[in-house]
Amino acid sequence: MALFLALNLLFFSLASACNSGKCPIDALKLGVCADVLGNLLKLKVGNPPVQPCCSLINGLVDLEAAVCLCTAIKANILGINLNIPLSLSLLLNVCKQKVPSGFQCP
Repeated sequence: MALFLALNLLFFSLASACNSGKCPIDALKLGVCADVLGNLLKLKVGNPPVQPCCSLINGLVDLEAAVCLCTAIKANILGINLNIPLSLSLLLNVCKQKVPSGFQCP
C-alpha cells in the first residue's frame, strides 16, 4: 500500500511539473509589449501604458512569464534588437513580477 501511494505521488508530481518552463499563451500576442519596452528603454517620463502587456502575463507564475517573454524577445516578435536579460527584467518589473533566481532564457 505504501509503495502504491509513493508511486502515485511520484506520477502526479511529474505530471504537474511537465508544464513548468513552457509558455501557456501564444507568444505572438506579446507583441503588445513592444510599446511598453520601447518607452522604458527610452526612459520617457511618466508611466508607460502597461495594461495590454501585463494583462497577458497576469496570473502566470514568474517562471512562466519569464519563459513567455524570452520567447517573444528571442523570436524578435517585439520588433527591436534587445539585451535579453535587461529587457526581460524591465518588462517583468513593470508588470510587478520578478525574474526567477538564476533564470536564463532557454
